[in-house]
Amino acid sequence: MEAFFQPIKLSLIVASIALLIVFILGVSAAWLMSRKEFRGKVLIETILLLPIVLPPTVIGFILIMLFGQNGILGTLTNLLFHQSLMFTIWAAIIAAVVVAFPLMYQSVKTGLSFVDRHIEDAARVDGSTEWDVFRYITLPLIQKPILSGVILSFARALGEFGATLMFAGNIPGRTQTIPMAIYVAFESNKMTLAWSWVLSIIVVSFVMLFFIRKSA
Repeated sequence: MEAFFQPIKLSLIVASIALLIVFILGVSAAWLMSRKEFRGKVLIETILLLPIVLPPTVIGFILIMLFGQNGILGTLTNLLFHQSLMFTIWAAIIAAVVVAFPLMYQSVKTGLSFVDRHIEDAARVDGSTEWDVFRYITLPLIQKPILSGVILSFARALGEFGATLMFAGNIPGRTQTIPMAIYVAFESNKMTLAWSWVLSIIVVSFVMLFFIRKSA
């Protein structure tokens, strides 16, 4: 029983931590890109959205090049933590963050495009700081887009396979998430076990999408 629930538990941990990171980065980046004008904005936004169209194996390859033993970030993490992030749960989290970020970013940015700027400007005229405007005016007005981004990002992080397999590996109890457990069970012809994991991730994904429809 422990062997069955281990990938589910690990997937939920990875997806939850990735969601927290994606939420902070996605909301911040969306606000910056929708409210500020600067040179290179189109180029930066294209890079931010690139994981949507890139194959997962390409994302995994890039992460290995960055965080591998000879990579820039890999060298830095080795100096700071005296160990590599590859083939650890943090590698799975990083991969999940990269693939889920564009969904959060795009949902929030779309919501911000419909916010009446005059309402924000009126609050500034009354003496509100940028943080107060964002917290008390902007955020409440984009609750639904944020919720949609949260659910879509969580579901995407939960189902990540290709980049995670390349970057974090498939180590039972350490980096084996539900998608990888399904793949191994299928390859081993353990169809009952594979179906059990398939049904578990379908149920979670269905619940996520159901709440999107309810909040729409």
